[in-house]
Amino acid sequence: MDQQTVAILPPSARDAFKEPLGPVFEDVAPLLADHDGPVIAVGDMVTYHLLCADHQPTVAVLDGRSEREAVSPDVSAALDGLVPDSVVPNAPGTLSAELVAALVGAARGDGGVIVVEGEEDLAVLPAVLAAPEGSLVVYGQPGEGMVRVEVTPAARERARTLFEKLDTEARLWSLLD
Repeated sequence: MDQQTVAILPPSARDAFKEPLGPVFEDVAPLLADHDGPVIAVGDMVTYHLLCADHQPTVAVLDGRSEREAVSPDVSAALDGLVPDSVVPNAPGTLSAELVAALVGAARGDGGVIVVEGEEDLAVLPAVLAAPEGSLVVYGQPGEGMVRVEVTPAARERARTLFEKLDTEARLWSLLD
């Protein structure tokens, strides 16, 4: 691992990350039904759909991509109005210390927009661990829709179980404490 990287997804663990961490929704209204707390959106398309439904997420994690392709000009234009609070590097299949620190700060602070130079594909895990209990973490499930993860002790335990499948450095946990 380089100095910035605190976790890597090994090829042998990829299948464990394909199962959604919660129910999948195609529409924002039922996704947000009965929820009035913080929402952390991981991904450009999720953030776009929330904004189109007049819901500004508390935290948005963006990388300019959807399913490893550049987002469409319409999506890009809709997201251009969001002012980044942090711009962090993060290679595909990894978590950088900068991304984890930015997520923790935004989720436990006043929110914000995090722009990732690289990919945000594993950002859901630290988001679930960093978000206050009762928050929603919403991310895209390719070809299916948006996954709703209500932050509960059970959701945090599942995120920790997935973290155990990653090759991690000890400092990852100090960033999440």
